[in-house]
Amino acid sequence: MFGSDNSGAIRKALEVCRAVADGDFEARVIGITEKGEAGELLRSINLLIDRTDAYVRESQACLEYVRDNKYYRRILEKGMTGSFLIASRTINDATQVMEDKVKDFTVVADDFEKNMKSVVETVASAATELQATAQTMESTADATSQQATSVAAAAEEASTNVQTVASAAEELSSSIAEISRQVSQSNEIASNAATEAERSNSQVQGLAEAAQKIGEVVELISDIADQTNLLALNATIEAARAGDAGKGFAVVASEVKNLANQTAKATQEISDQIGDIQSATQDAVKAIGGITSTISEINQISSTIAAAVEEQGAATQEIARNVEQASQGTTDVTTNISKVTQAAGETGQAAGEVLTAAGELSQQGEVLGTEMDKFIVELRKVI
Repeated sequence: MFGSDNSGAIRKALEVCRAVADGDFEARVIGITEKGEAGELLRSINLLIDRTDAYVRESQACLEYVRDNKYYRRILEKGMTGSFLIASRTINDATQVMEDKVKDFTVVADDFEKNMKSVVETVASAATELQATAQTMESTADATSQQATSVAAAAEEASTNVQTVASAAEELSSSIAEISRQVSQSNEIASNAATEAERSNSQVQGLAEAAQKIGEVVELISDIADQTNLLALNATIEAARAGDAGKGFAVVASEVKNLANQTAKATQEISDQIGDIQSATQDAVKAIGGITSTISEINQISSTIAAAVEEQGAATQEIARNVEQASQGTTDVTTNISKVTQAAGETGQAAGEVLTAAGELSQQGEVLGTEMDKFIVELRKVI
């Protein structure tokens, strides 16, 4: 398409495009003899310029009418396509909106004229009423001053009461902080006690196991004592059979028997003692378990109390903050009441000035009527 054979077409296209870019919408590619895509390109350029030129001319004509406050001129949409059509419709819609706004503005101007005339009449009437109101203001200012004095006294008393409450809230906050510290310390002690109880429980369990082992040893000794006693009995019988030759052996067998009996008696006492130890150990285990459970409950209660104290502390701080705000509020009230008293005096003075201003207002009402008439005349020139 852009070979050497089409160089002339390209030059034509460039010349026309440059002219259009400089604002010359009269420029066209003339004498198109090229065939194929080159000719199609040149004709497309002309078509683009035609549509752009039509859009610019129509837009200019429409906007010139709008400039002269004429809103009936619209862009002819016939032949417009794509973005040109969208832009044309947008301008037409905007022109219609402006026309509607101007019509509305005309109605508003009429209403404004009518209302302003009513306002002028009202101002004249208000000037008369203002004089009567000014006299009432003087009486009201005196009454306000007296009431403000009473309110100031009440505000001062309220401020004193609020300060008392603030001091009490501060003391309460300090007490809650101390309670919180004590509860925290109690919680720590309970936690340590629970740890010690657990350790004691382990030691008692070890003691119970040791007692059990001792019992097993005692039982073994008891069995040995029984066997020894049985052997001593057999030895005594054999010594009796031996006659005089076995007397010495019989004495030894008797001593062994006595020792076996004593051993059996001792082992029985030890067994009884170990039973008591095991029973006491079990009781201790149960007691320590109960202590551990109780300490755990105490720990939970302490935690609950700590949480409650924390919430109460927060609530107390909120109370203190609110009391502080209330205190500031009463101070502000006292200050404002003083200002009200001062303002009441100034109001009484101003009431006299209002009487003078009422007369001037009546004169200004007449001036306003004249100026309003001039404004309406100029306004109608615009629309």
